[in-house]
Amino acid sequence: MKNATLHFEFHISITALIMFLLKTWRASAFGVYGYLNFTRNGFLEHSKKFKPEDMEIRIEGKNCVVTGANSGIGFATAEALASRGATVYMVCRNKEKGETALSKIQSSTGNPNVHLEVCDLLSISEIKSFASRFSSKDVPVHVLVNNAGLMEHKRITTSEGFELNFAVNVLGTYATTELMLPLLEIASPDARVITVSSGGMYTTPLTSDLQFSDGKFNAAEQYARNKRVQVALTEKWAEMYKNKGIGFYSMHPGWAETPGVAKSLPDFNKWLSGKLRTSEEGADTVIWLALQPKEKLVSGGFYFDRAEAPKHLKFAATRQSHAIIGSIVDTLRSLVVSKK
Repeated sequence: MKNATLHFEFHISITALIMFLLKTWRASAFGVYGYLNFTRNGFLEHSKKFKPEDMEIRIEGKNCVVTGANSGIGFATAEALASRGATVYMVCRNKEKGETALSKIQSSTGNPNVHLEVCDLLSISEIKSFASRFSSKDVPVHVLVNNAGLMEHKRITTSEGFELNFAVNVLGTYATTELMLPLLEIASPDARVITVSSGGMYTTPLTSDLQFSDGKFNAAEQYARNKRVQVALTEKWAEMYKNKGIGFYSMHPGWAETPGVAKSLPDFNKWLSGKLRTSEEGADTVIWLALQPKEKLVSGGFYFDRAEAPKHLKFAATRQSHAIIGSIVDTLRSLVVSKK
């Protein structure tokens, strides 16, 4: 009996050691890779290969929906799309902040076709209400940008019973996209969904523990998990809806200086002060994905600095985890259906 117990404890210790080493490797590899590529210097270096003509495309007559559009990358995205002639619908949680951002964009672009939609993406009920209102407009959606996101450091449960980070970053993104599908189909074959993920997802595999129910809550890890789900979801959507004429793309904006980063990661923001990208540089690949002919793009792909990027770091052992995305989609679908 004693030998059996020792064998069990030894096995657990080896497993724990392997997991610790994997986690340490992922964090270290991400840190080095990020510092070399995700900062403003990385953007400036990569931009030497950019083609200016890629961003000179006009998109009058196209309808673009951007979530989290009142500040940061969302604002920069909405402004850039409006400046190219698009009709832009800004989805914002706060009406006053949304109206201020709307006024700024109309003034800076001279485009009057910029509209505000108020919706708090932490609530499935609100998302359903927004989707119903928007559908009544009977306008095709050519571009949906899932930008809204947050990192809440405390474990907070929403009124609908969901962990807050998961509610906005995963469930909100899933519900918004699924409910917009009919309007995206009307815009096919030119319709596309662009989800703003994060390189933080490199540090974690996909997990079925969507609401961080196991272990002590860690906001940074939960955020990384959320962003990994977004990348895997994009792959799954591309597979599920490949015959609907809709392209699905996820992207990493790099490390950008935004109000969200300053609030969620103050030490990180201070440490890299002067080295972070601007919101406009962070939004650059979102705009590029919205403008390019779909023939140039890979549906289901993950993009960074106007090029398809790897979804997994070498030796990080995250690739096989994407096999569970089907069951995760089933879970998300049931959660959305369960809320009126």
